[in-house]
Amino acid sequence: MKHSIRAAVLAATCLLATPAFAAGDAPMPPVEQHACQRECLEGYVTKYLQAMSDGVVSDDLFARNARFTENGMEMPLGNEGMWATTVAPEGYRLIVPDVETQQVAALVTVKEQASSSATGPQRDPEPVGMSLRLRIDADGKISEIEQIAARPERPLGPGAAAPSSPFPATGKAVEAMGSPWEGYLTAVPEAERHTRAELVAMASAYFEAVERNTGKDYYPFTDDCVRYENGIVTAGTPDTGARAGCREQLQTTLIGAVTSIRDRRIVAVDRERGVVFAFAFFDHRPINWTWQLGELFKVEKGQIRRIEAIFIRGPYGVCSGWSTYEQCRSEEPQDVR
Repeated sequence: MKHSIRAAVLAATCLLATPAFAAGDAPMPPVEQHACQRECLEGYVTKYLQAMSDGVVSDDLFARNARFTENGMEMPLGNEGMWATTVAPEGYRLIVPDVETQQVAALVTVKEQASSSATGPQRDPEPVGMSLRLRIDADGKISEIEQIAARPERPLGPGAAAPSSPFPATGKAVEAMGSPWEGYLTAVPEAERHTRAELVAMASAYFEAVERNTGKDYYPFTDDCVRYENGIVTAGTPDTGARAGCREQLQTTLIGAVTSIRDRRIVAVDRERGVVFAFAFFDHRPINWTWQLGELFKVEKGQIRRIEAIFIRGPYGVCSGWSTYEQCRSEEPQDVR
């Protein structure tokens, strides 16, 4: 599959000068005039996070049959997961609207107040990092909610020591970034915009580069590529403090680390800004370890310039809750529409 993806990406680069929605895009239904546009879709993220903070599931905002998952588990909407503990909706916002599919995805933080255990003392509000997807139905209601919540590690009872970790809590680290990199919000010149199929292929090319990496594969990165994971720079240029660049890291250190990347779901594509948002699972089979993540990519002229992700460790082999078993086990990308 690595060779087929590489061929697709190279072909995409050659098509940059073609008109919008060039050959290679699957047919999309026309976007209705009354459908939610960019600012409207971005506004749903704000409305959703406020509703979660308030603990109010209103018929004005949510479809009666709205489906909700957190960390791959389907739960009742309104009183479980982050709905039970969010106390303030303010925080970091990096939003990717998809006007064509009426979905919107985002990397965000909110404030959560929780106890150190079921019987432990109440803690002060703490930021929690979230990867989020919403689908808006034809009636303007939120019908699907998918989120990954990266909470801080907490002690398990009164007097217990907090778990030790060499990394800062995700929410705190993401909020320390301040505002999103301005390049995510910058429109690509119209003549240089990729088709949807090309952007989907680029996201999958990244996953192919990481999966079963040999150090000699195709690495579709610009020379100034930077990657943030849970608010920390993990690859980039020397001025970012990273030990290696996006390409160099895969060529030298992350060889054979990830044994499978599966349930690859491309859930939001912003063609105007060249940004793609995906959910996926990174398996490390020898140690029974799975990362469950939401990740986005800024694509320019056939290469990835910026990467940002919020993720958690999940049970080995966990699925998204939105795919069939076969899709969950598959390494083929899904363009979720």
